Amino acid sequence: MSQGLDRRRLLAAGAGMAALAGTRAWAVPPFIRGDTVQTTAGRVQGLMAGNMNVFLGLRYGAPPVGPLRFKPPQKPASWAGTADALHVGAPAVQLYTTPASNTELGKSLVPVFPTAQETLDGREDCLFLNVWTRATDKKKRPVMVWLHGGGFAYGSGGWPMYDGTNLANKGDVVVVTLNHRLNVFGYLAVGAPGYEDSGNAGMLDIVLALVWVRDNITAFGGDPGNVMIFGESGGGAKVSYLLAMPAAKGLFHKAVIESGPGVTAVPKDRADKLAADLYAELGIKPGDTQALMDLPADKLLAASIVAQNKQPGTGFERAGFAPVVDGRTLARQPWEPDAPAISADVPVMIGFNKDEMTLFLASAPWFGRLDEATLAGQASAILGPKGAATLAALKETFPDYSPSYLACALVTYGRMFMGSVRIAERKAAQKRAPVWFYTLSYETPVGGGVFKTPHTLEIPLVFGNVENSRALVGPGPDPLAVSAQMSDAWLAFAHRSDPNAPSLPDWRPYEASHRATMVFNVKSQVREDPYYAIRKALD
Repeated sequence: MSQGLDRRRLLAAGAGMAALAGTRAWAVPPFIRGDTVQTTAGRVQGLMAGNMNVFLGLRYGAPPVGPLRFKPPQKPASWAGTADALHVGAPAVQLYTTPASNTELGKSLVPVFPTAQETLDGREDCLFLNVWTRATDKKKRPVMVWLHGGGFAYGSGGWPMYDGTNLANKGDVVVVTLNHRLNVFGYLAVGAPGYEDSGNAGMLDIVLALVWVRDNITAFGGDPGNVMIFGESGGGAKVSYLLAMPAAKGLFHKAVIESGPGVTAVPKDRADKLAADLYAELGIKPGDTQALMDLPADKLLAASIVAQNKQPGTGFERAGFAPVVDGRTLARQPWEPDAPAISADVPVMIGFNKDEMTLFLASAPWFGRLDEATLAGQASAILGPKGAATLAALKETFPDYSPSYLACALVTYGRMFMGSVRIAERKAAQKRAPVWFYTLSYETPVGGGVFKTPHTLEIPLVFGNVENSRALVGPGPDPLAVSAQMSDAWLAFAHRSDPNAPSLPDWRPYEASHRATMVFNVKSQVREDPYYAIRKALD
């Protein structure tokens, strides 16, 4: 099915899968053949992982190469016979950025964030997805479609913490993860006839994957009428944008945005300027699509980095090679100035982690050494005239935080928190479907507790993948307790469009009048507007 990642990548993520071999890795995996399923393009056979049917590397789109580079994705060609679905598909070409951490801790996180390896494995032919299901019967289970993080630059649906085994088994749902085009390959506004959708090709890949789910998931034991999309970081932004895309309407029925509010996309004039800078760097005439098609992928990627570096700073606005407000795929800014009417009837859950930015800033030279005067300057530089009041509110809310942690909080709350609040407020104002708001406050003890509650921490907790993510979540029973509650909430939302579960206190939908917020921790609680002072300073 896929373009052959080797056996290093086979079943790249599964504590449940690895248990079959009795080892931690599938160096020489003993295949146990699973069910055979008829898809719209041909028959496929997966494998068994315990009681789970797993299908890896299913092709949902034709290779977007040659004349299809930068074009909207096409359905795959049909095949004869039965194709193996035993290997995860190739990730997209990667523009990898290393999350900051101290060196030793960074090494320990490699099994959790395998992005360095993916820079070697990435290729343009990347339109593959993976499916986990208890049975290929007619039960019509809820479907949970995961959109990976990595901004719009790197990542894939094959990361270990995205393994769907435990989530699918616990909740009797069908889990789907997928790869799609990224960076310049997914979001270059080519600016030539016939390429009007190129600035959103990567988002249209996701739409095609959702079409595949609609047309095929019944054969995998799923319900095409009960599909939940969810994603973290860049994946959360992708969810935000899908809620505003006419092409995606009706393909999903509920949505979860984790630590990645996509309030705005790249304005067309910025996308056009970026494309012009790319053409100049490559030394080809703007709109010369043939010259663009003839370029090798590595040269195009290298030039895109130079072009992106010429973009001026835009605060918290989206920039670089990312989805574009092109008047077609995205006709308007997704959540600015209000919520998109096209998804008014779709329930949403949205939230963030208490200390998002420590993952990126904990190894900065200044971390642990920052003084008050420099902190005040950072507040002004990041938040302008709102900086001083926001810093005061952060000190009031987190009185034990050092200047270094307060500096991280300036970005966490200026971007992740307030972007999430904007979407929640605007969704609630429609009064058509509920929105629930959460925050994760559990602090991981890894690295001596340096990260507190960092970006990505909720992912293995939601997926129930604590054991293969101990390097991130920490030892002992506490992360298991948090995971039990978070996975309960996500599964309840998938089943019933309401995240309330017996393991949690009663959780009301978010409204401007009360702002109920679920604070996930070892013992979770619902609080009313817990970051009131910060919100008022930034509002």
